[in-house]
Amino acid sequence: MKPAAPAGPSKSAATAKPAKAAATAKPAKAAAPAKPAKKSAAPAKPAKPESRLAMVRRARRINRELAEVYPYAHPELDFRNPFELLVATVLSAQTTDLRVNQTTPALFAKYPTPEDLAAAVPEEVEELIRPTGFFRAKTKSIMGLATALRDDFGGEVPGRLEDLVKLPGVGRKTAFVVLGNAFGVPGITVDTHFMRLARRWRWTESDDPVKIEAEVAAIFPKSEWTMLSHRVIFHGRRICHARKPACGACPITHLCPSYGEGETDPEKARKLLKYEMGGLPGQRLNPPPGYPGRPAPPLGGSA
Repeated sequence: MKPAAPAGPSKSAATAKPAKAAATAKPAKAAAPAKPAKKSAAPAKPAKPESRLAMVRRARRINRELAEVYPYAHPELDFRNPFELLVATVLSAQTTDLRVNQTTPALFAKYPTPEDLAAAVPEEVEELIRPTGFFRAKTKSIMGLATALRDDFGGEVPGRLEDLVKLPGVGRKTAFVVLGNAFGVPGITVDTHFMRLARRWRWTESDDPVKIEAEVAAIFPKSEWTMLSHRVIFHGRRICHARKPACGACPITHLCPSYGEGETDPEKARKLLKYEMGGLPGQRLNPPPGYPGRPAPPLGGSA
């Protein structure tokens, strides 16, 4: 019996490749030298204040563009003569032109002249103008001015500023409404809408009506004063409201330094539009030719 051959290495062991030596860790690359820090950006320079010349050019462009938007701008009080316009303007204090227009037909039907109104019974006048508010004070004013017209001006409304402002209840604003629209004498009507927009557009920083009037008058030719007033007031009543201006529906946002104070979403802004801009009736029961909206309803009527 042959002696058993000495056991050789197993096949698997024989065929096994020698294990590779554990890979030695590669030496870490030396960190690249840090780049010098970039110079921090210089703080943005504040916008240069608008020059007087630039403001005047922008203001006049606003007026031109508003003329295209509101070619039908007009006084929003119904009247047939200077006396009716004067009385209606006095009544419009602290109320809307619409409410005045709904009230004056009955008033002027009963008292068509200064002489008639001056001789009226105060309590009867109060009852007629009650819807306009502050009816006792307003009765005193319109009867007082009617008496002054009868006694001092031959029953005619004077066409001079210095005479108009002497009448009871008549200030510069009322006087310029009458002068501009009944006599063709240029004037700037600084009402609450005009004041608000003149400040938003940076035409003035004042909140004094007389100062605003003077500052705006220095920007525009005198021939533009009356129509400028109508256009600005139209825009303030329809789009550039006091509490929530419809910025997203405004046609002159590119000229407005106060853009963004109100609703900028176009769809939401369109819902804020008033009168003919919003498809609603206007303020006059008898609007002038060319007005694109619907007439206002009479007192107690529906649109």
